[in-house]
Amino acid sequence: MSNNLEINSQNRPITIFGAGTLGRRIALMFSTQGGEVRIYDKNSDALAAAKSFVEENLPEVVKTVPNGKAAILKTFTDFDQAIDRAWLVVESLPEIPDLKIEVLGQLDRAVADDTIIATNSSSYRSSELAAEVKYKNRLLNMHFMMPPMARAVELMTCGETDRAIIDFLSHKLADYGLSPYVAEKESMGFIYNRIWAAIKRESLYVVAQGVASPQTVDRIFVETLGTKQGPFRSMDMVGLDVVLDIEEHYAKERQGIPEEPRELLRKMISEGKLGVKSGEGFYNDYKKQ
Repeated sequence: MSNNLEINSQNRPITIFGAGTLGRRIALMFSTQGGEVRIYDKNSDALAAAKSFVEENLPEVVKTVPNGKAAILKTFTDFDQAIDRAWLVVESLPEIPDLKIEVLGQLDRAVADDTIIATNSSSYRSSELAAEVKYKNRLLNMHFMMPPMARAVELMTCGETDRAIIDFLSHKLADYGLSPYVAEKESMGFIYNRIWAAIKRESLYVVAQGVASPQTVDRIFVETLGTKQGPFRSMDMVGLDVVLDIEEHYAKERQGIPEEPRELLRKMISEGKLGVKSGEGFYNDYKKQ
């Protein structure tokens, strides 16, 4: 990719790398403006499940998007076929840095010169994952929440991202019924997750210190802010092991983060209480998944 970037998305596919929970949801949203959307994964069963998810939900989602039109969805286990002619590739693989570094490097070497490469990583800046990326001016974070319910998307530079890409995506994503928000500089946790991490951490601290129970915290949070659920119910849904991983990552980067919230999480996890997926977390009214 040259420094004089020209973005051409006409009649070219979008490719999502990863058929997991978020990958298939990202593919769903990009399937609302016609054209062709591709999902790549080495696991054919995951691809089949992702295709079924998109096809099942697309008719309703298309109705919510201005000028919505269902795209042609294709799935691939072949790397080269999946990326052929793509104008945008979104990496949505597990939060394993070495895996993401390897795949982003492979993409950088193999995609067309003008292809935009985005990582959906929620825990790592794209600059942390760019060790094998030569053309960093076309790399950025494109962090999706949980579409189609939550449609906010955070765009964040890798430190060298061409501003034209961020400006282009800021307008283009709205066509797909998404709400883009730009982080003007690199930041661990982006915008929303950084603020949400502080809420989770302080909520855990309140309980760890014996000030209030998780249920009390949730009730006052919901009543005061008018939200559907409080921080502890939300953490149960995410998975307490995932919450701990995120907190450990923050603790490595910042001085002075209190240990008590992580100690509480470790205790819960040691007791097999991971939240919804284990059937019990801060609440015990779940069916084990």
